[in-house]
Amino acid sequence: MILTQLPRFHFLVFKNPPPSFNFFPKPKLPIIKPASPTLFSSLSTAEPIPIADFALPDEPKLEVSLDKLFVPPETEVSCNDPNLSTKILKGSNIVLSKYAREAQVVQAEFVKSSVRTEDCPSDGLPEFALVGRSNVGKSSLLNSLVRRKRLALTSKKPDCDVSKCLLFVGKTQCINHFRINDDWYLVDLPGYGYASAPQELRTDWGKFTRDYFINRSTLVSVFLLIDASIPAKKIDLEYASWLGQNQIPMTLIFTKCDKRKKKKNGGKRPEENVSEFQELICGFFQSVPPWIMTSSVTNQGRDEILLQMAQLRNYWRKH
Repeated sequence: MILTQLPRFHFLVFKNPPPSFNFFPKPKLPIIKPASPTLFSSLSTAEPIPIADFALPDEPKLEVSLDKLFVPPETEVSCNDPNLSTKILKGSNIVLSKYAREAQVVQAEFVKSSVRTEDCPSDGLPEFALVGRSNVGKSSLLNSLVRRKRLALTSKKPDCDVSKCLLFVGKTQCINHFRINDDWYLVDLPGYGYASAPQELRTDWGKFTRDYFINRSTLVSVFLLIDASIPAKKIDLEYASWLGQNQIPMTLIFTKCDKRKKKKNGGKRPEENVSEFQELICGFFQSVPPWIMTSSVTNQGRDEILLQMAQLRNYWRKH
């Protein structure tokens, strides 16, 4: 099973605009079970990434069927492959490819904040945009990725970086570029759905980010953050659907997978919320979006995100 993709990884083919979010069942294929309780990905700076066995006892995990795997270009998988489980990133549906190399972060620095796409860095380096609903844990994830406590500065209001961002119409509206290893960018975008923001900003998030998503030629992929500690939110489903409809490459990042809600408050486990979200959007895509389960508390998913970025980035550069 191979996914044929364009250089900018247009692997998300939107099937139908979502009048409502319904689940479209698919034929069941074999379940891919890890050879060990779970998989641990160790980072490398040169060669394709080896996989070693490691498990955190309370780390949530999901079994993934063959038809729900994300298979990068120039990568083949088969249900008859006895080593297939060792090629799947832990806590995800992503198969490792030969491009998963040079994933380690050794340097990170803030470069600039921009209020327009044309003001963004023009050096041509590939970039990955992090975006999500306010309070989804984006700043914590950004700091975890680079192993820095204060790379992304925060204030009392979500996504308001008082030292680096420009204030626009009463709310932070900026595209924040962080250069990694002098080689590529992590891009911190404003959160959406902040209840205290003016109504026109909450309902019109697209005016600020749409141009960046569609016209930024160096954007390799959007990493859309979804809070796995709560049931699926309509605004997140709509955001994911909009990205798919507009052929914007996307990886779903499920945050807060360490949290357990009390049963009296709705009490679903993170893995249940992850499965529910995937079921709600899968009917609108011809190919399955890649996804990763994460926790900034335990650092679950950190290596997997960097490996996914590495293989997307290296393929993008080659093509």
